Amino acid sequence: MRIWDRSIATQFIGLMLLALLLSQAISFLISMDERGNAVREAYKGEFLSRAEAVARLLETTPPSIESDITRANDTLNTRYWVTAEGPAADPAVWREAAWQRLTRPLSTSTTDSALYIAKALKNDFEHNNTGAKGTTSPWMQLSAEEWHYPRPAKFIRLDNYYGVGLAVQLNRGAWLNTAFAKPAMGGFWTSQSVLTLIVTALTLSAIMIFAARGITRPMRRMAVAAEALGRGEATAPLPETGPEDIRNTAQAFNRMQERLQRFVADRTRMLAAIGHDLRTPITSLRLRAEFVTDPEVREKMLATIDEMQKMTEATLTFAREESAAEETRSIDLSALVQALSDDLADIGHDVTFTNGIKIPYRCRVEALKRAIRNIIEDAVRYGGRARVALSRQADSIEIIIEDDGPGIPPGLVEQVFVPFFRLEDSRSRETGGVGLGLSIARSIVRNHGGDIRLVNGAPGLRAIITLPVIDTSNRLQAAA
Repeated sequence: MRIWDRSIATQFIGLMLLALLLSQAISFLISMDERGNAVREAYKGEFLSRAEAVARLLETTPPSIESDITRANDTLNTRYWVTAEGPAADPAVWREAAWQRLTRPLSTSTTDSALYIAKALKNDFEHNNTGAKGTTSPWMQLSAEEWHYPRPAKFIRLDNYYGVGLAVQLNRGAWLNTAFAKPAMGGFWTSQSVLTLIVTALTLSAIMIFAARGITRPMRRMAVAAEALGRGEATAPLPETGPEDIRNTAQAFNRMQERLQRFVADRTRMLAAIGHDLRTPITSLRLRAEFVTDPEVREKMLATIDEMQKMTEATLTFAREESAAEETRSIDLSALVQALSDDLADIGHDVTFTNGIKIPYRCRVEALKRAIRNIIEDAVRYGGRARVALSRQADSIEIIIEDDGPGIPPGLVEQVFVPFFRLEDSRSRETGGVGLGLSIARSIVRNHGGDIRLVNGAPGLRAIITLPVIDTSNRLQAAA
């Protein structure tokens, strides 16, 4: 099943080969009867023609040489003999006598072919006597179209294959007996039919591989483009070529990509416009707060206005960074995390990094660096220190950041990612932020196709940044 589900080409070839075998089997079942009847009729016509010729020859020659004539006309598959009396009323007696003569090799022929035919006919005779395929054919009269000799003849079937017998009375009263049999054929699956089937299967498989590649190549392009789009990369429109179904699918994907990009751009512009427009009323409120005579009220108003201004500035910064189209490129992710950890350690933060294995990764470097920095700074701010590690899984890369802080209540693990949400009571009150750090970090990581999870430790909090492993072979195949 794993091989079957691996690709469309495999399924196409498998179904095609199954269809070929079924068609060959059905064709064999349909034609088997017709072919057998045609061969039997051909053998019968030739047999009757030769028997007539031998009968004419015996009637025009002296009886003293009839044994020489019959022996001279015997072949590997045919026997002739003359009897004084006609065949017995019971056809089984004559049939057994005929088989006994057919299964004895000719005295003048001891070649391998002659011995093989004699042995094969003997096996057929023994098989017939078991009753598995025995025939109960009686003596039959031949029509004028089949038997052209003026004297009537008796005809009989020796088996269910090609064996036949004939008895005709000569002009002097004696009877000419003749029997013909060929060994049973080996069936439909001969070496020639198997070779023909193999050549046909290989030819059709090559054609199906070529056809499947033409179908799957656009699908691979679309899969790579969809993966890149899900990671926030700018992708070129898919070529709208090929059959109508493929062309319509590529057009639908290109329209979807255009609409998504337009939607994100419109949302970002709207967010930036709102943040920009808030600056004017905030400045007006600050000026008016300066004229408040009560010092305590004035300080509270100014503190609230400062908080509003920080939130607005953070929103504008977030909108500007979202709207910036950063190029995606390949880096050493381990080197990026280690350099970021070292920079934070150099400015006095308690940050350590382990597991510096080299992991190539395609990403928007500045955006991903900001997301990791936000998580590490939160770990230092709320947990006192940050232990950073990197691990490679089967289908993902994990950046693990641990601290020694109080953790987060289980019911609020997801809520902390909501913009402008600050967990003052269970974390430190010395926040210095507006509650956008985790939101920005998760947005950036999700734009790369990953996610961020928070898990409470004992003590401390563990932040796990999961990034998907990118299959670069798909990109190469799609480009081929």
